[in-house]
Amino acid sequence: MSPRPAGSHRGDAGEDLACEHLRGRGLKVLARNYRCRTGEIDIVADDGGTLVFVEVKERRGDSHGTAVEAVTAVKRRRVVRAARVYAATHGLSETPVRFDVLAIDWGPEGPRVRHDAGAFGEV
Repeated sequence: MSPRPAGSHRGDAGEDLACEHLRGRGLKVLARNYRCRTGEIDIVADDGGTLVFVEVKERRGDSHGTAVEAVTAVKRRRVVRAARVYAATHGLSETPVRFDVLAIDWGPEGPRVRHDAGAFGEV
């Protein structure tokens, strides 16, 4: 197995599609793959003054369930903790926030995108 090229990320295709979807809905993408000691956020976006933290999940088959089912309670807690750090370090602690899940299920016909705005809250 050859290593991935520098700067590549396994979920790049899905995250690119997710960003395209979000922009198409009028959101402004602020950051991708934000990492801190408490976790990672796939996409940070602005939706008319609301800070949106987006968890992107992909599936290339249904043997392990759908992409939406893959966002566990543990993952949600990590996203919320990382979101708090992001907001604090960017002076956005008083900004309204929302947590979305953008699920991409790849099939023979291409990707099926499901965007669940407000999929979860503070956990």
